[in-house]
Amino acid sequence: MSGEVLQSGKGHKDENFPVASFLIAPRHRPAILAFYGFVRFADDIADHATASPAEKLRLLEEMRATLVGESDASPEGVNLRTALAEKNLGPAHALDLLEAFRRDVTKLRYRDWEDLLDYCRYSAMPVGRFVLDVHGESRDSWHANDALCAALQIINHLQDCAKDYRQLNRVYLPEDALAAAGAEAGDLAAPAASPALKSVIAALARKNAGLLAKSRNFGRQLRGTRLALEVDLIQTLAEDLNTKLTRRDPLSQTVHHSKPAVAALFLTMLPGFALRRLIK
Repeated sequence: MSGEVLQSGKGHKDENFPVASFLIAPRHRPAILAFYGFVRFADDIADHATASPAEKLRLLEEMRATLVGESDASPEGVNLRTALAEKNLGPAHALDLLEAFRRDVTKLRYRDWEDLLDYCRYSAMPVGRFVLDVHGESRDSWHANDALCAALQIINHLQDCAKDYRQLNRVYLPEDALAAAGAEAGDLAAPAASPALKSVIAALARKNAGLLAKSRNFGRQLRGTRLALEVDLIQTLAEDLNTKLTRRDPLSQTVHHSKPAVAALFLTMLPGFALRRLIK
């Protein structure tokens, strides 16, 4: 099976949170979009519903080999390798993400919160770290970045928990949390969440609020105003979605932002952002 067959057609404008939005300086957008293209394709491979695990792992290895210069088989790998060279950056963050996608192929359940956070260490944190490196920001901001990126990943897991189970038999809700509430993975196949499953989702969202609390001052740590504004917007969107997940049932209700809702939240947070930058 060729890699092109596995592509979802999803682009950076289809994601839950901004990717290389207009807030990112034009000089940084090509590298970020090359990184996104590489990660998007790897994600499509790992999430394909019918490709075999062996085929998925073969294609992910092809991407790894291309990224590090052992091959030119993956166009996405060649594109990112070129973009990294132009920025004088290494492939470590993209390689970490490939580890997450390999886990997606081979690991279908997570024991507990710590097991899930370890997955986020590879699936989410490298994305923010890459963007920070592209902008030349200090790695002192990695702690806040890691908290925000992990929180975004967990929000995504909660939003898509039913789809992940139904299409891929993949469950990110920790097994110990399900067991403690008297719920089980099979509950995700229902058209609406049982009271037990809904309590698990709400409890995980409340726990996730702790990560968002750690990242709340992330934007203030950044030198670049445009990047700081993007980070503050993402923080605002994440807090709003996370709060919704404490109340709504993602199996039967929409827990996503419409474009007008994103615009409204952006306008709401903009005055506070401007004031903080003025007095920084």
